[in-house]
Amino acid sequence: MRLCFGVKTQQLISRVFSRPVNRSAVRWRAAQTRLACSSSTGEEKPRPSMLRHLTFKIKATGPITVAEYMREVLTNPVTGYYVRNDMLGPDGDFITSPEISQIFGELLGVWIVSEWIGAGRPKQLQLVELGPGKGSLAVDVLRVFGQLRSIVGGASLSLHLVEVSPVLSRLQAQNLTGSRSREADAEDEPVYRRGETAVGVPVSWYRRLEDVPTGFSIFLAHEFFDALPIHKFQRTQKGWREVMVDIDPEKSEQLRFVVAPSPTPASSTLVQADERRGHVEVCAEGGVVVQQLARRIVEDGGAALIADYGHDGTKTDTFRGFKSHRLHDVLSSPGSADLTADVDFGFLRRMAGGGVACLGPVTQQTFLKNMGIDSRMQVLLRNCSDASTRQQLIGSYDMLTNGAKMGERFHFFGLLHHSRLAKPTRPEGLKLEKKKSPAPLPVAGFTELSFS
Repeated sequence: MRLCFGVKTQQLISRVFSRPVNRSAVRWRAAQTRLACSSSTGEEKPRPSMLRHLTFKIKATGPITVAEYMREVLTNPVTGYYVRNDMLGPDGDFITSPEISQIFGELLGVWIVSEWIGAGRPKQLQLVELGPGKGSLAVDVLRVFGQLRSIVGGASLSLHLVEVSPVLSRLQAQNLTGSRSREADAEDEPVYRRGETAVGVPVSWYRRLEDVPTGFSIFLAHEFFDALPIHKFQRTQKGWREVMVDIDPEKSEQLRFVVAPSPTPASSTLVQADERRGHVEVCAEGGVVVQQLARRIVEDGGAALIADYGHDGTKTDTFRGFKSHRLHDVLSSPGSADLTADVDFGFLRRMAGGGVACLGPVTQQTFLKNMGIDSRMQVLLRNCSDASTRQQLIGSYDMLTNGAKMGERFHFFGLLHHSRLAKPTRPEGLKLEKKKSPAPLPVAGFTELSFS
């Protein structure tokens, strides 16, 4: 069904994207992503501290789950990959969409404003981002709020960042607040850093989603769920068995995958009874996070937008590593590379439950085109005379929307309060009007919209 993009979301996009953009202000960058990777070559030097830690643990307790392996490798407070490294950007291990182009964040900013309007323009708006990278997405979203100040100026806006990495939180603070932030005096404070942007938007940092204050919130999770620990299960003649990580008996400094000989608590509870695949990955922590988001949306109102590469319950073995923009053996040199697995959006939908409305997943190509990326490109190219910059614009657009690159590998998934999709009710006792009740504002990005 094709709907007309009426006077609300269309006006938002027009006001944000009709301005000429000079060459220096355009932050489009042609870059590789995790999805444009080739296999790594050559031997990696192991990171002794993490490998030693894992081998001690396995010798003491036996093989560990893949989920425990991922948790230790990525977020161990001493040697974890996310704790020690700045992994983003051309010099890191992968690049995300906000690092490629500012237009990605601008379009998501328009989506947030559109959903705020669709929810009735609440006086309080908490923007909550899970795993905010370098803060690039938040910077671009806040720029949109600045451009639409006449529309959203009446709302009390605050930014809340859920981040476990000290390295990245410092980068986020620098990009968002400059010198206007400070760390908490005690390490166990729920809010471990506070600051404000140049225009006075308060910014707070948390290690856990449950520490973010209650209230009407719109949640963003871009490439967050793919890094949460997964359990892996293999179908055998004796039923489902969990895949574990063990020490290679022939090479004591190497790890290997093994299949548990008997059921584990995870294999007995996490695999669906009607599962038909032979190999399954389940992100139990992702299910918990989605349940938290759904509960908060039901109780306080708001919405959640999840963007990640994934599938709708069809793929099997997607666990992989990335180092220097190349595929990396997940068990080699633990702690030196990013670990990731495709998001199972079908599982997230089941875990969200019926209390919220779930939209998608739709491909990134579909979402961005529905949000008006083609119109934005026309404006940028029309106001750009430099050949090199034009080439960068076209290259970045292609990276974001081309089906063979990020366009069909990344997906968008939304959680909304049911009232957001309900038709407005007519006042009881009045029979004067014969017009149909007005329809709710279409959900931008998830609906094929006409810019006419």
